[in-house]
Amino acid sequence: MYTRRELGKLALSASAAAITARSAVAAAGQRSTVAGVKIGMNVPYNFKNTATTTEDILDRSVKLGLSAVELRARPIEASLGLPLHLQPRPGLVGGGLGRGAGAAPPPPTAAEQQAAKARLAELRRWRLAAPMDRARAIRRMYEDAGVMIEIVKFDDVPTYSLEEFEYAFTLARTLGARAISCEYSADEAKRIAPFAEKARMLVGFHGHAEVSPALYGQLFTYGKYIGANVDIGHFVAGQNISPVPLIKQHHDRITHLHIKDRKLHEGPNMPFGQGDTPIKEVLQLVRDNKWNIQATIEFEYPVPAGSDVMTELAKTLQYCREALQA
Repeated sequence: MYTRRELGKLALSASAAAITARSAVAAAGQRSTVAGVKIGMNVPYNFKNTATTTEDILDRSVKLGLSAVELRARPIEASLGLPLHLQPRPGLVGGGLGRGAGAAPPPPTAAEQQAAKARLAELRRWRLAAPMDRARAIRRMYEDAGVMIEIVKFDDVPTYSLEEFEYAFTLARTLGARAISCEYSADEAKRIAPFAEKARMLVGFHGHAEVSPALYGQLFTYGKYIGANVDIGHFVAGQNISPVPLIKQHHDRITHLHIKDRKLHEGPNMPFGQGDTPIKEVLQLVRDNKWNIQATIEFEYPVPAGSDVMTELAKTLQYCREALQA
């Protein structure tokens, strides 16, 4: 629990952030809901380590004029007071619970395995007692700034206990989200399905290049609240077909689309409009059918020389705006 002084500081901080955010939104003059379609972003992923706190993320989201985001749980949990030694470690994939990037690390020693197990148990205890009053304050801060936290992304879901699934849905609902997301896994879809149905909240499983229409179809059989976060760039690069038929068939199971442009045949990420992904057709499909599917920009092409991340993000956003206004 917070002391009275800590709660006072929290309220003042949230209020100041909201005032700053509203001013920035007014200056921007545009929001990212266009023709009824919410153009969101995968944050803080899109900011490439230039925003690490919920306040930093909101500041950059407002500067871009965003109406909605897919917000990862990591910075949220840090804002809720997750102890530093339990937070993800720089340079590690997922939650930093022993899985590295790049070349395979050497097998953990018995002592390292025991330490990781103890750390995971401590993290679980913290989550089951996490302060939802702070989550409500984060929601107010974002909503006062005109940015909806529509989807909350959870990493390392295979490490979650059943009790942590309850925590994930509670946290997402407290933040005002309509869905949660995680990485594609048939096993985790089966485990989480009863909790999603109890919460009546869709879970969007993020599909990479190898996830085919048949695999999506199988995934949806595990529960009526098991859904998909279809990455249209990955889909085009891996399946070498348009994602439009898949979206038409399963639109009621799609929580959000990841919007990026890639070349066919496992081709590279490209600036929007330079790849083979039918971004405009997909956006207009969502618009014309009035589907409640967030178009979530995922920024992965290299930043050109002389530019920067925020400039390129603004370009991707403008590309989507123009597609929806056509």
